[in-house]
Amino acid sequence: QVQFVESGGGLVQPGGSLRLSCAASGLDMEYYAMGWFRQAPGKEREGVSCIDSVDGREHYVDSVKGRFTISRDNAKNTVTLQMNSLKPEDTAVYYCSAKEYYCSDYVTRKGFGPWGQGTQVTVSS
Repeated sequence: QVQFVESGGGLVQPGGSLRLSCAASGLDMEYYAMGWFRQAPGKEREGVSCIDSVDGREHYVDSVKGRFTISRDNAKNTVTLQMNSLKPEDTAVYYCSAKEYYCSDYVTRKGFGPWGQGTQVTVSS
């Protein structure tokens, strides 16, 4: 059974940083693209960043480029999201998930799953 457990969220002031971690079990992460997603109140869940399995290519939506960095450790079956220069609009529940090999369609979540409980990120002064 594939499971993802996200951690590292919290309350941070604008301009601050957080480092999210995702522990994956039930799959060999080496063969999976790993993505981070977020869902703000009243909004659809959206892809934020993704990293391919084969070549480790990183993908970011425009709103987080230059601020967020995704990384993976296949040996530990973990994926992290370093978030810097946080803004109030980054406030959301953050989730990780996987799909085979490549990050295609990560923005729309197509092919990704299952979903964990997520971790809450709140950016507020």
